[in-house]
Amino acid sequence: MKKTFLALAFGLLAAITLLRLLDPAPVAALREAYFDQLQRFMPRPAEPTFVRVVDIDEASLAALGQWPWPRDRLADLVGRLADLGAAVVTFDVLFAEPDRLSPSNLSALPSVQAAVGSQQALNDLAAIDNDAIFADAMRQMPVALGVAHATAASSVPPEALAGYAEIGGNARDGFLQLPTVTPIAPALREAASGIGSINVAGVSDDGLIRSVPLVWRTDTGIMPGLAIEALRVAMGEETLLIYAGPLGAEALSVGGIEVPMSVDGSLRVRFRHNAPDLYVSAADLFDPEKSEALRSRIEGHIIFVGTSAAGLLDTRTTALGEPVPGVSIHAQIVEQILLGRYLVRDDVTAALEILALILLGIVVTFRMAISGPLASVILGASAAVITLAVSLYVFVEKSILFDVTFPLIGGFAAFSALSMFQYAVSDRQRRLIRQSFSRYVAPGVLQELEKRGKELVLGGEMRDVTVLFADVRNFTGLSETMPATDLVSLLNEIFTDLSQQILATRGTIDKFIGDEIMAFWNAPLEVAQHPRAACLSVLGMRGSLVELNRQRAAKGSSPIALAIGLASGSACVGNMGSRDRFNYTVLGDTVNQAARIEDACRTLHCDALVSSEVAAAASDLALLPGGSLSLKGVSRKVDVWLLAGGVDYAKSAEFAALRTAHETAMSVIRKGGDAKAELTILSGLAAATAPHLLDHFQSMPSRSADYQPD
Repeated sequence: MKKTFLALAFGLLAAITLLRLLDPAPVAALREAYFDQLQRFMPRPAEPTFVRVVDIDEASLAALGQWPWPRDRLADLVGRLADLGAAVVTFDVLFAEPDRLSPSNLSALPSVQAAVGSQQALNDLAAIDNDAIFADAMRQMPVALGVAHATAASSVPPEALAGYAEIGGNARDGFLQLPTVTPIAPALREAASGIGSINVAGVSDDGLIRSVPLVWRTDTGIMPGLAIEALRVAMGEETLLIYAGPLGAEALSVGGIEVPMSVDGSLRVRFRHNAPDLYVSAADLFDPEKSEALRSRIEGHIIFVGTSAAGLLDTRTTALGEPVPGVSIHAQIVEQILLGRYLVRDDVTAALEILALILLGIVVTFRMAISGPLASVILGASAAVITLAVSLYVFVEKSILFDVTFPLIGGFAAFSALSMFQYAVSDRQRRLIRQSFSRYVAPGVLQELEKRGKELVLGGEMRDVTVLFADVRNFTGLSETMPATDLVSLLNEIFTDLSQQILATRGTIDKFIGDEIMAFWNAPLEVAQHPRAACLSVLGMRGSLVELNRQRAAKGSSPIALAIGLASGSACVGNMGSRDRFNYTVLGDTVNQAARIEDACRTLHCDALVSSEVAAAASDLALLPGGSLSLKGVSRKVDVWLLAGGVDYAKSAEFAALRTAHETAMSVIRKGGDAKAELTILSGLAAATAPHLLDHFQSMPSRSADYQPD
């Protein structure tokens, strides 16, 4: 069973490990959900950085009009930010078409022409181009514009302003593809210092923003994300350096700042809670009373322009579970780059997770094989707590994302399957044990066997046992006086009483042979002081027989007498027989000795004899030496002892007198004298306190020449 269990366990472990290596979507989703919880447990703290968002919020729309604003107003916005010392202005806004609110476009409308009337006025109006005004403002300071992935007919191939160089290999092939983008009005494109992709939801499928592409692959090169482009323009750099390793991209460098990224060009964002200090309302920049007070929040800052207004539908949900304006995600990326606050998730960490799963599985498997499910639950729970604690520690101290979901869930699944297997095997074993022993051992012993069934060796083992043979004396004569049916009823009654005494002392009934019963102690379970337990069983049988004979005497029936022999020693115990039919039994010299000692009861006219090994182990009971006998089938003479009574009788004055009289009589006989007087005294004492020994003493010859045991 253990080999089968281990084979099943390692098969399951291999299957679970393969599942982790394949990493299907449900496994990855569970891992990402755990990483979200880590960020929610300890989000990135809010720390001061030179990053700010100019927010086109509800107050700005109320003060300055609905969106989109005329681009001359955006030019004014850029001019105000330049005056306040902004390092770069980055628009998380698309400018795919010329400004439809530009006077040059309005002058072509018939309703405007009719209202103006004068051709000169119309010419003057047509000369005013908001895009040109906006472009002029953009030339006064660095401005980066955004593009977005598009599949419409009006889309164009992406064309970046940033240069790039790959170091260590070709990393670009692993980046996410950006085949076409929204166009930028030509005048604005010519004036822009940088162009970047505003897309942030290029990775996650559940709507949560966890990773954001820093760079995208295009047909002609790469397109930086808006955050990286803002940082590049602010630092006055022209080229991005992309470092590749054996598996693909590993990092991106801009202006000497190295940013780790995955092979698909993404950065796993460590979010902080959305906070008001990140934002400046656009309306405040147009308020002369407030704008100068904003200088400390604008000067030298990387400025992102975007919107939080609900109607403009630019809201995203972060890994923290918070809905935030999309522009703030770009801002948070630049924040953590400037702070160097990165989440670490690499191939080494993933390999350690798989190693943790394998080690946890091996430990739990071997513990289950040795101790069963309960100890495995304790060990597995302890290992799970330690693994979780390690995951939390490395996240808090090192920002390392170590996944515990798969080791724990995979380990639990394997443990459940193995527990079911163990239960099925144990249930089968319990049924086998109950079937094998239900007729031979006490219910309490049977329950213990079921609990400890795995310790039971079936097929034969050497054990120290005490063996009992007991049969009905003069059975042949008794059978001649009774009908067969009555004889069977009598034997059933006798065997019921004897069996109860055997089972009460944790003995095992081997078999019933005609009028004889065979039993043994210390198998299949260990019995402390088993020779003494067997002697107590014999004393119980003697008491039961007294009650049975009292009932028979009341009916006028003759009394029943027993002959019982006990021997203790080594024997082979186990299931023996044919492959299809077997019995749990005991074999060996000890069994033969017990059977011959039981035969000797007839020679010595007593009801119970025990071997010297039994007598030595039950020395607190009332025992008398019965001499040395030559037993049939036993090569050496065997010392036997008469079982006179229990502990209380052994301590009594009556037994002390009986033992003294017995020693006196035996001494006279051994010396060749005539012990008639001594035997008379001995018989009298036995008649008073041990009537079951009376026949023995009365049948003893008074001279040694006539005494067989020597």
